[in-house]
Amino acid sequence: MILQCSRLFISCVVLAALWLAPGVLAGSFAPDKSRYAQPATSVSPDDRMAWWREARFGMFIHWGLYAVPAGDWNGKTCGGPSEWIMQSLKIPVSEYKKFAPEFNPTKYDPKAWARIAKDAGCKYVVITSRHHDGFCLWDSKVSEWDVMATPWKRDLLKPLAEACRAEGLRFGLYYSILDWRHPDYTPRRAWNDEPLPPDGARFDRFVEYVQAQVEEIITAYDPDILWFDGEWEDTWRTAHGESLEALCRRLKPDIIVNNRVGKARDDMAGLNKPGVKSLGDFCTPEQEVPSRGLPGVDWESCMTMNDSWGFKRSDKNWKDSERLIHTLCEIAGKGGNYLLNVGPTAEGEIPPESIERLRAMGAWLKVYGTSIYGTTAGPFRSTPWGAATQNGNSIYLHIFDWVQGAMIDLTALKSPFKAREMQNGSGVLTMKVDDQVTAGPRRPDAKASARVPDRTRLVLTKPPDGVHTPVIELRCEERPRIVEPRPSLGADGSLTLPAIDAKLAPPAKVERIGGKPNIGFWTSPRATAVWEVELPTGRYAVELELSCTPEAAGNTFRVRVGADDRAAISGTVKSTGGWDRFETIRVGELTVEEGGRLEVTVGAVGNLAGGLMNLRSVKLSQVK
Repeated sequence: MILQCSRLFISCVVLAALWLAPGVLAGSFAPDKSRYAQPATSVSPDDRMAWWREARFGMFIHWGLYAVPAGDWNGKTCGGPSEWIMQSLKIPVSEYKKFAPEFNPTKYDPKAWARIAKDAGCKYVVITSRHHDGFCLWDSKVSEWDVMATPWKRDLLKPLAEACRAEGLRFGLYYSILDWRHPDYTPRRAWNDEPLPPDGARFDRFVEYVQAQVEEIITAYDPDILWFDGEWEDTWRTAHGESLEALCRRLKPDIIVNNRVGKARDDMAGLNKPGVKSLGDFCTPEQEVPSRGLPGVDWESCMTMNDSWGFKRSDKNWKDSERLIHTLCEIAGKGGNYLLNVGPTAEGEIPPESIERLRAMGAWLKVYGTSIYGTTAGPFRSTPWGAATQNGNSIYLHIFDWVQGAMIDLTALKSPFKAREMQNGSGVLTMKVDDQVTAGPRRPDAKASARVPDRTRLVLTKPPDGVHTPVIELRCEERPRIVEPRPSLGADGSLTLPAIDAKLAPPAKVERIGGKPNIGFWTSPRATAVWEVELPTGRYAVELELSCTPEAAGNTFRVRVGADDRAAISGTVKSTGGWDRFETIRVGELTVEEGGRLEVTVGAVGNLAGGLMNLRSVKLSQVK
């Protein structure tokens, strides 16, 4: 009897062990799922987003084991960013784990990192708590694949959270849903040699693991932002995102969550796809800026300073500080936030090239920060001279290329205003009203004014000393009233329509090549570019400034004015030698039978083989 009971006891232990084994092998546990369905305390989106909309500028930090190889493994350099090296070079998990003993960030100084962010003018910091390799920068209770497997053996996140808050910065955590290492994650990579659980990979068990880790980091670090990523594979569904978002809001009702918790993101453009259920508080364009403002939509462009998010030893393709400042202005001018990335080394140092550029941005923001923080999108439809933001009765003009004698057309602004360059002791402006120059200010801090003229232009005279990207403040006597005229023929009888002013149907979008905007990603016949214009009846010559590769050449396009197909002309796109080699081509002539307020539309005819073209501008010239 004793023997039989012993055998029964042993059998029960073995069965229990087998039942528990999958969770143990996966580094997971089975939490009480009911708590994830509990309703969150209600906090309105406007209340939780208020500080974020004021902030406009944040620092992204990509840091993890991938900083050890820094883009190189077994004599090979990975293509693309370094944090993808595990997938790019198909490194087996057993080999990738060997980086853990080499990750010992003895130069990590979280207080210095927070000061760098603060001095750069950033208002918040978001760091990768774990990336797609699944490695955690904290001591996770549900996984051994974390910082405790390294010589460092202590939490990396809490000291940074405390340092950021000491500097007055908000703190956020990035968390990857995708996990190349986890035994229960599917689709499983062929090079993942981690042992499978005895009952095979179970994605539902992986979801429980994700929920457990998200609960850990919210509870331990009280983040202001949970920045999800890696949601694009088919195994992650909208229902998973709903449950995860509900968990975040239950644990911290005022937490801000991005749209990548769900399935609505439209690829790298980061905006939500029409007709797809969206989750989260803000959209996440990646490495790009939307072509125009998005009223009523909160969005944040995350971008790198070079080409890699994580530290990559061979990546020397650094953007200069002026370009980074221009990007900040452009994003703020369209109503978005700028999350600018740094990739620290495995030793825990932010690269000096990053620090140098952040320092320059901070110096600029100390002078011109009022034109960025707390502003909304600028009121003008077109800003060929740079970007504009608005705050109350003030409009801020960010001049990307200050040229003496250049004029800024402000005819659309119908409210009385005074203008000044914001830097103390520099900058002189004169006003041109109805083509008659008024007596301009002669002191550096003097102001010019106008009283609702038919046509108003600012004349840029002496450029400010020692700064790039100067800012002009237009202080209006009332809430600015904008009446945008439609583009019309100039004195020479021509009208040029730039890419930046077009209304685009996706997937076409504005990108910059050589610093100039063009319409690219024209890969669908559904994509169109539309400009609203004012044209008289007459005959017009049509020219396009475009580029195209030899491989994509041969597609047919059409330019149409108005709704009448008779006022249209078609052509075949020929190679210019590359997407970055722009040429002006004369398409031909078309006739506008009935003038007035019209739309100029450019689109493809028939199916596309490759991309249609990159388009910088359309020019219509009246034929006399």
